[in-house]
Amino acid sequence: MDWSEFAEEAPALARSVSARFLATKHHVLATLRADGSPRVHGAEVQFHLDDLVVGMMHGSVKARDLQRDGRCALHANPGDSTMTGGDAKLSAIAIEVVDADALAAYVEAVHPPPPFHMFRLDLTEVVLTSLHPDGDRLVISSWRPGRGVSVVERQ
Repeated sequence: MDWSEFAEEAPALARSVSARFLATKHHVLATLRADGSPRVHGAEVQFHLDDLVVGMMHGSVKARDLQRDGRCALHANPGDSTMTGGDAKLSAIAIEVVDADALAAYVEAVHPPPPFHMFRLDLTEVVLTSLHPDGDRLVISSWRPGRGVSVVERQ
């Protein structure tokens, strides 16, 4: 499911999660190595047209990981230690964009240094963990396609 479909299905959660990804430039992307073990990378993400996308240097290790197996996780930089805005993370299938017109639109909007890879994230789960206003418990809001948003509080 692309970002716009998620935002239509879960608008409040989408606003909160996008705010976390827009609050800082660098985030953490987890990919899978050829042997199936996890690998983490620094990543920049953009909201481009209807999608959440990840751009990266041509031939990079993270690009090769995603080309081999698109399963990934993305964790927004949590910022300072206050948990302001919550802790956002998602799981997705990264799909490389190879259409020339789509890449040209991305270049026009984002200005990545060539050559590069661009992957759109097909969302499979989105989670926002935040501190309850009373400060005594966590509030975990999660979404999966077709299941809507569920909220759990934990002390």
